[in-house]
Amino acid sequence: MIAIPRQKPRFRFAPSPNGALHLGHALSAILNHDIAKAAGGDFLLRIEDIDQARCTPDFEAGIFADLSWLGLSWEEPVRRQSDHVPAYQQALQALIGRGLVYPAFLTRGEVKAKVAAGEAEGRPWPRDPDGTALYPPDDRERSPRERQRLLDAGLKHAWRLDMEKAIAEIGQPLSWRESGDGETGDIPADPAAWGDVVLSRSDAPSSYHLSVVVDDATQGITHVVRGLDLFHATSIHRLLQTLLGLPEPLYHHHRLILGDDGRKLSKSLGDTGIAEWRRQGLSPMQLRRRVGL
Repeated sequence: MIAIPRQKPRFRFAPSPNGALHLGHALSAILNHDIAKAAGGDFLLRIEDIDQARCTPDFEAGIFADLSWLGLSWEEPVRRQSDHVPAYQQALQALIGRGLVYPAFLTRGEVKAKVAAGEAEGRPWPRDPDGTALYPPDDRERSPRERQRLLDAGLKHAWRLDMEKAIAEIGQPLSWRESGDGETGDIPADPAAWGDVVLSRSDAPSSYHLSVVVDDATQGITHVVRGLDLFHATSIHRLLQTLLGLPEPLYHHHRLILGDDGRKLSKSLGDTGIAEWRRQGLSPMQLRRRVGL
């Protein structure tokens, strides 16, 4: 079982070291830090490096340098996801043991082909709130015998949550308490909109969704402050928290920093990083003003 620490206001900033932090990260980190200090609570830094193929020590060092330059301080030790894989696997095995997770064998190419074929026949394919096509039902509908045969054959697979079974086991509506820059109050959760989400892949021992709820519970996080791009994903997190018997934090989804073209900033698209603003002579206070603080 996961040990739940004492309840005290605890906030966290949890970047992935797979690129340089940009202004959007600065906004989130500063908000978490400043609200935590104003509340007499703790500010934690978590390194979400579960994807070892994309995360590097250089990017992690850059995170520490950027946050220190901004004048932020955090509790030690820093939690790295790569050090806690057994905790995520324990949570996954608990769900597998209850029949709420199934092995998914379809490749990305096979899924893409099924979606394209369905849409070519005039059947709109359901999509999640991010616009990604939902996973086909093929693997969910396999018999236990067929699943075991494929597992014994060594086929690569992911583990997906059987959303219908998971919701049925909860047996009641879910919600979360929100105080952010969009909707506020008690927000109804709609995990079904995401379909059978991935909890583990052959190339990553835990998904973001599974890792984040385990980490937040283990670290005693009481307030989750993050961008509005993760607002709808909270439905999945509330479902997993309830299934695993984990505490529910308070949520605050803040506005996003947008580029000149109106899209949210992105590491993968090479948007200007905090380190580059620093090299251009911006001071920490000027950067705060640039993100609207």
